[in-house]
Amino acid sequence: MRRALYAVMAIWAVSIISFFIINLPPGDYVTSYIAQLQNTGSIILADEAENLREFYGINRPLYVQYGKWINQIAHGNLGYSFEFGLPVNDVIGERLILTMILALVTVVFIWIVAIPIGIFSAVQQYSIWDHTFTFFGFIGLAVPDFLLALIMMYMSFVLFDFSIGGLFSPDYVAVGWSLGRVWDLMKHMVIPVIILGTSGTATLIRITRANLLDELRKPYVATARAKGLPEWKLILKYPVRLALNPAVSLTAYILPFLVSGSIVVSVVLGLPTVGPILLKALVAQDMFLAGAIILIIGWMTVVGTFFSDLLLVLIDPRVRFEGR
Repeated sequence: MRRALYAVMAIWAVSIISFFIINLPPGDYVTSYIAQLQNTGSIILADEAENLREFYGINRPLYVQYGKWINQIAHGNLGYSFEFGLPVNDVIGERLILTMILALVTVVFIWIVAIPIGIFSAVQQYSIWDHTFTFFGFIGLAVPDFLLALIMMYMSFVLFDFSIGGLFSPDYVAVGWSLGRVWDLMKHMVIPVIILGTSGTATLIRITRANLLDELRKPYVATARAKGLPEWKLILKYPVRLALNPAVSLTAYILPFLVSGSIVVSVVLGLPTVGPILLKALVAQDMFLAGAIILIIGWMTVVGTFFSDLLLVLIDPRVRFEGR
């Protein structure tokens, strides 16, 4: 209950900080809109600009605008997007669903790949397998995700004459949800998941390996081994559970990173996620749209941290008995 209360307070603080930071740059959406019109040769008079600010409600003090925005959020309305001329809910509705699906599948991919490799590398320390996984781990950390996306797009097009852009085939882009559309989404998610999960997988391999090596050197492992426990049963029952603590905690930060840190990858691959929309909203100073997306990213961080704390209680008895 204490963590849940802290989570609510953190989300509220994120909403305040994000809203006011978005409004720090000089000008507003009307300023950006006038600049775009001037590039096309159109001219807007000062009175017309003030009327636009009055129409959008951005001529009020920031605390008034924030209060109206929070009141709308409390009623399930994230505000109005100036750039798209639509409610924010309509702009990011399906994109947010696709972003969450992509992020969750990527996290599962990272766990399934990284944790077994990290355990095997620690158990087989300094073997050829350990050196091989370490080498590819450093490659995964060093190569930027957007560069990997460009390489895979080029190879798929040249070698297989297949475009990996987007999350849907052209026939399923503008249709409703069905089993066919879900299957098409699953097929198109393979490459984005691998690209987005490469860096997180490499990081988690190194963390799991290092923590398991620390646990394997502790006296309780030697004692359990001396009592005759089979090696793999010993490793999986005690050291692995304790070595997974940082891996569980890291998951809380992977989720928001996959949204905010994958903007360039989303642009390169043409993914219909909220990342490109956030970039466009920040450039256009569309404060309600940008603020809503940043608030959702903050919410994902807080909720991810909350659930990672609950998972730590389940896997680590030291956390359960800490308050007793």
